[in-house]
Parts: sequence; structure tokens; C-alpha cells
Amino acid sequence: MGFDITAVRALFPALKAGAAHFDGPGGTQTPQPVIEAIAGALAAPLANRGHVTLGERNAETIVGEAREALADLLGADRSGIVFGRSATQLTYDFSRTLARTWAPGDEIVVTRLDHDSNIRPWVQAAANAGATVRWADFDPATGELSPGDIAAVLSERTRLVAMTAASNLIGTRPAVAEISQLVHDAGALFYVDGVHYTAHSHVDVEQLGADFFTCSPYKFLGPHMGVLASRPALLEELWPDKLLPSTDAVPERFELGTLPYEFLAGARAAVDFLADMGADGAGTRRERLAASFAALEAHEHVLRHRIEEGLAALDGVTVYSRAADRTPTVLMTFDGRDTADAHRHLAGRGVAAPSGSFYAIEASRRLGLGDTGGLRVGLAPYNDAEDVERLLEGLAGFLGQGG
Repeated sequence: MGFDITAVRALFPALKAGAAHFDGPGGTQTPQPVIEAIAGALAAPLANRGHVTLGERNAETIVGEAREALADLLGADRSGIVFGRSATQLTYDFSRTLARTWAPGDEIVVTRLDHDSNIRPWVQAAANAGATVRWADFDPATGELSPGDIAAVLSERTRLVAMTAASNLIGTRPAVAEISQLVHDAGALFYVDGVHYTAHSHVDVEQLGADFFTCSPYKFLGPHMGVLASRPALLEELWPDKLLPSTDAVPERFELGTLPYEFLAGARAAVDFLADMGADGAGTRRERLAASFAALEAHEHVLRHRIEEGLAALDGVTVYSRAADRTPTVLMTFDGRDTADAHRHLAGRGVAAPSGSFYAIEASRRLGLGDTGGLRVGLAPYNDAEDVERLLEGLAGFLGQGG
């Protein structure tokens, strides 16, 4: 089965408003099955999890089904799936927990390519523990973060390396699996931010070698929440601050307070939507996800190529998304023009493409863009060729080169 963009688009009510959405890296639009799953969870009896009343059983079922779905999406053990309010919140929680084992002389590695949610929690936790932070750089000319860049800052004192699987600013996908081997050979843990990566790639946390992997369902057609995947045995070794009566069981001991059951129902529905989007209906959900992501990547590759081709035909455009392996995410600036003005110009023509550094403040500064960043164009499963032409025509008009 091929990727049927017409059928996919028909399932997104927000698209009826008429905009061409290139703001997916900040959060995607929501398909009807996810909306219905959220509404259905709220319409049925709900209570704190248990096995006596219907409301208790409904909540228990929702949580179990969500863990199974996210485990299938990430190639993880369902007992290692932790839910939270956001990937940022989960990273802060785990940074504080892991930092209890750090001491002066220990070293923590972060990268300048990352979103600040996978930098600042570690920098702050290291400062509180008296540990040293070492920075891995990337090449601003190419956008590449190589295994050698990580190897250069590893030592026998390294306790943890935090790195993105894909830059939300310029799309770079580092060689995560190769880097994980270097990290583990140094005796360190590997914390991978997969928020942007999961929206565009078929994830296998074991193959990637991530000890911890985070993602956010609202970046892949689901509701606003965060997910962390880890090995249950590793989670058993960690003891977060928690309420006395709350369970000590893994993974629940990392989930503080009552879970958002309706959002978990939506997250499960989002995974099912992805599994059915480009597959033929045969095989396990994990197998269908692999087929769907292969179809999605092929679809997004064609659209990305057309965007880059169109940008190359415009004068005064600088593109910063240059890595050999990258998501369909394009960051650009314009000679003598403010990208915030481009954002407003496009919005007036029904094209959503925001401007900023998008919390990747270190990457923006390293690229020479300061805290301002650039105009970011990101593809999502519902983008089509007509969207791309509207974008290119809008940019040409902004630059006074047509349209």
C-alpha cells in the first residue's frame, strides 16, 4: 500500500480551516480518531485505577493499552514506558534522580545541537552535584554532529551523555547507534531526546542503544504529554522523590499523581493511526508501524526535495539544514530581511511557518543566529504538494521575486 495523502488529509478536521501547516515540529494537527479516543475516554465512566468499578477498570485498561502502544512505537518493553506531562518535565525529573549518584569530579556531556530541554536540566543538576559539564560541538557549516565530536569529550569520569536523535531546529540526525557504543564503552549512561526524531523515523530504542529515550505524542499527531522509554531493570535501580502512599512498582513510581487518562487514550489512538497510515493492514502493530514510517519517509523526502529546490531558485535565502541525514525540517534566513516578518507575511496567505530559535538556543547561537534563529519549515504527514507550492509562492512574494 502506498501513502494516500488525500485519505490522510481527510481525517484532519483542522485542515478544513484552509491553512498549509509547516509548524509540525512545534506540534502537529490532530486526526479525527485521536479526537474521538480522547472524547470517548472522557464520556465513559472514569475513576482512579483499580479493578472494582467500571470507572476503575476503564482507567486501568486505558493505561495498559497506552503502554503497549508506545512500547510498539518505540521498540521498547512496556514495563519501561513512563508517562509524564512533557519530555521536559520527564528530563528534569530524571536528571534530579540520576544526579544523586554524581559527585565532584564526575563529568556530564551535553551537546550544542540539542533543544534546551536536553541541556539545561543536566547543566543545572551537574551544578547542584558539583559535577563538571563538558560540551560536544557540531559543525555549523554542515550541521553535522559526528561520533568524533562526542568521543572528544568522553573520559573515564563521564557519567552520562545527553544527546538528540534529531535536531528540532535544523533536522540533523546524528549517528546515534554508533555514538551509543562510544558512550557505553566509556561506562556512561546515554539519554536520548527523541522528540523530533520520533515524528519522522521508525524508532528502535534497543538498536539505537539509548538507556533513556524521550518523545512527545503531540509531535506525532497525539495529545500534549511526554513519554520516556527505558529498560525496566535500569528503572529498578533509580528512586525518585515520590509520595509515601504511591506505589514503588516500576514504571509507576516515576509517574507522579493521577495520569491523564484521556490523553493516554489519545496517545494510543495516535500510534494506531500511524500504524495504519501507510501499511496494508497486515502484521503486528510494530510491523505496520515499520511499513507506515517507510511510506511516510518516502512521501516527506519528495516534498522536502521540492522545498529545497524551490528555495535554491530564490535569491537571498540561506538554508542551515545541511546534514547528510536529516528530517524534513528546513531552517532559513533572508538577506536583509527579518524572518519574523516572513512568518507574518506567510500567515497572511494561509501558510503557517514560524520564526525563532524554538528552544534550541545553543544551536541557534552556534549557527551565528543569536537568540533570534530563523524561519523553520517542517513537514508532517498531512502536508501535500499543494502546500509546498503555496509556501514557495509566499516566500517568493515576501522576497519580491514573484507571487
